[in-house]
Amino acid sequence: MARIEFGGHGRLFEGLGSASDPTLAQSTAAEAIGIVPPRIWLALVLVVFGVIAGYVVQIVNRRLLERAGVPEAIEGTAFERTTREFGLSTVTIIAKLSNYFIVGIAVLMALSVAEIQYVELFWVDVATFVPRLFVALIVLVVGIVAGDKLELYVAERLKGIKLPETGIIPTIAKYSVVYVAILIALGQIGVATLALIVLLAAYAFALVVLTAIATKDLLAAAAAGVFLLLSQPYGIGDEIKVAGRRGIVQEIDLFVTHIDTDGEEHILPNHAVFREGIVRIRE
Repeated sequence: MARIEFGGHGRLFEGLGSASDPTLAQSTAAEAIGIVPPRIWLALVLVVFGVIAGYVVQIVNRRLLERAGVPEAIEGTAFERTTREFGLSTVTIIAKLSNYFIVGIAVLMALSVAEIQYVELFWVDVATFVPRLFVALIVLVVGIVAGDKLELYVAERLKGIKLPETGIIPTIAKYSVVYVAILIALGQIGVATLALIVLLAAYAFALVVLTAIATKDLLAAAAAGVFLLLSQPYGIGDEIKVAGRRGIVQEIDLFVTHIDTDGEEHILPNHAVFREGIVRIRE
């Protein structure tokens, strides 16, 4: 026991123990823990559980996407190349979004359990908005990746068509998908449906008009190609003269006709063939 005297009064104070006393330290810790309300401890447990669960979900989602072959399927897309520049990948972004979603829900639940002032006022709205925001982000990412992939696919399919108008088709296909994805994402976060319908109708109208203007020659070639393929005025191996050129037909498709003349291959749009007329050489 500690014994301390003050002045001549002879008063005696006895300390209950030194600061290094283990019993006193345990008692102080217990009192400190007791001061914190149980709901706060429960809120902290929810946050910790949410962080752990989010990390586990992130790992599981990433492995599932990798096993499903998603990285190989989106390889070479513009979005994937952009994410690579930041040391990420599309799969990583989607996995991290799922992690943040779980953690965000856990934090909101913890705030509600802790009964933080004003949290109850917007808890219901936030609890419904966060899942919609998560879905909107996923739709946006998937839409961008799908648009990039469609652009590559269309460009690959049109590679054999030697017309300048075809260059715009892959871009139109890409941004059509991205635009629809943006509209769906906006719808998820509560943008007015009527406004979305008006925007979609305006985009569709503009797309039809611009496509018709930009690809009028391509559409004419396609229409002429359908006629030539159905009527078959000439076939592969025939010698023809068209648009001032004479040669052997090597290939006929929907848009162009390939003829070989003295080692030179001429690629003629079908609308030119249809407009100029065809002379089939018979010897």
